Amino acid sequence: MIYYILSILNKGVFMTGDNKALAARQEGHVLILSIDRFERRNSMNRQLVQEARQALQAADTDASVRAIVLRGEGGGFCAGSDLRYIAGLDLVEMARFEQECGDLGRLIGLISKPVVASIQGFAIGGGFTLAACCDIVIAERGSRWSMPEVPLGWLTPWGLKPLIERVGHVKARQLCYCLEALSAEQCLSIGLVDYVVDDGAADKEAIRLAQGLTQLPPAAVQATRRIFSSLMLRDAETIDYEANRLFVENCQQPEALATLASKRKAGDA
Repeated sequence: MIYYILSILNKGVFMTGDNKALAARQEGHVLILSIDRFERRNSMNRQLVQEARQALQAADTDASVRAIVLRGEGGGFCAGSDLRYIAGLDLVEMARFEQECGDLGRLIGLISKPVVASIQGFAIGGGFTLAACCDIVIAERGSRWSMPEVPLGWLTPWGLKPLIERVGHVKARQLCYCLEALSAEQCLSIGLVDYVVDDGAADKEAIRLAQGLTQLPPAAVQATRRIFSSLMLRDAETIDYEANRLFVENCQQPEALATLASKRKAGDA
C-alpha cells in the first residue's frame, strides 16, 4: 500500500471561495465536502478533481477533522466525467485525466479519515465508482444509479476494484454492461449501498453517522480503516492502469468517436 504518499500532505483544511468546484464546511469534527458543478450535473473536470484531492489531503493531516462527508449540491451526487470537457481533450490528455480520477478514488481509501457518501438524485459513471470507494454509502430512496460507459463506447476507466470488493466480480461485470439503471434498494441488496433513507434525508443521516465515527477512539478508527483499505485497494492501481489502457483503445473505435464528437458539437453550441 502506497502510504508514503500521505507523508507529503500539507496541514490545514481546504476551504473554497468563488469559482470553486468543491465547497467545504465543518460541523464539529466532521468535514462536509460538496461537489458544486450542478450546472454540469456535478460531473468531474480537472478543476474538481484537483480541488477534491487537495481537500482530502489537507483533511488527512488536520487533527480537527475525524470524518468526512462527500455529497453533491443541487439534488444530485455526481454524473462521472464531464463528457463535454473530455471531448475537448486529445487522447493522451483524456487518458491522463481519467488516471487522475482513479488517483482520487484510491486517495479516498488511503487517507486516515473515514469518508461517508451522501447520495441524492443520481450516481452515474465515475460518480457510481466514487461512491463505491467510500467507507459508508447513504442513498436516498429515489436515487438512480448507472454505469453508462460501455453503451457510450468504452470500458469504465477507474474504480473497478472497490466496486468488485463491494459487489463481487460477476455483479460488477453486469453493472458495467449497464443493461439497466438501479434503484437505491437494488444497490442496497447487492452491497453497493449501506443505508437507504427517505428522499431529502441523506445528508442528515450521513452527518449523523460521520459524527458517530468521530466519537470513536481515533487511533482505533484509523487502524481499522487502514487494514480494510489495504484489502479493498489491493491491486487497485494495477487494475486502474489496465482499465485506462483499454479505455484509450476503446476511445479510438467508431462508437466512442461518435459519442465524443456529439459532445464536442454540443459544447460548441
